[in-house]
Order: sequence, then structure tokens, then C-alpha cells
Amino acid sequence: QVQLVESGGGLVQAGGSLRLSCAASGRTFSTYIMGWFRQAPGKEREFVATISRSGDKQTYTDSVKGRFTISRDNTKNTVDLQMNSLKPDDTAVYYCAARRLGAEYGDWGQGTQVTVSS
Repeated sequence: QVQLVESGGGLVQAGGSLRLSCAASGRTFSTYIMGWFRQAPGKEREFVATISRSGDKQTYTDSVKGRFTISRDNTKNTVDLQMNSLKPDDTAVYYCAARRLGAEYGDWGQGTQVTVSS
């Protein structure tokens, strides 16, 4: 099990940028596949991006491709989400999550609010 704490959310105008960070506890961070998810008001939680254990492979949902970048630092136990060209539709609570290879996401952070004004 790993404990996750997100930070970096806030209010930004459309077209602006934010960088979210997720700090993980424990000494086994590099054994987890990490992901970012988001949940907008009245909607279900949706996948945003994921990064492999070594950081060499990233996957994104179509709506954020070319605008968001996920990265990780296994020496610092952190995973970041750089969000550029933000749109009002990106407004949501963003969650960091971790899973083992072959398993579902089972460890979640408390979330951080991102609000994009038009």
C-alpha cells in the first residue's frame, strides 16, 4: 500500500497552465504504475493519464493529448501532471492513483481541485 498526497491545484484562466504533483510514501514507489484521474461535478471519475513504472511509457486520454504531460521521479517518489492550454472543460477534482502490474488502481489520493475560468 502507498499513501498519496496531491498538490498544485487552483484557479486559472482558459489557456493557462498548472502543474499538479503527487507525493507518495514508502520505499516501493518504483514498483507502482501511476495514474491521474479527474472527476467533474455531476460526472463520473475519468482516466486522464498513466505512466509506467520506469517512466518510459505514457498514455493519455484523447481530450488531453498534446496539452498534458505526465512524468515521475522515482528518486523523489513523485508523479507530476503538467497541464497546458487549459480549457473550462478541464475543471475537475484531480486524483493521483497507484496500481501494481496486473491489478486495478487501489491506492488513491484525496484529490486537488482545478478550476479553469473562461
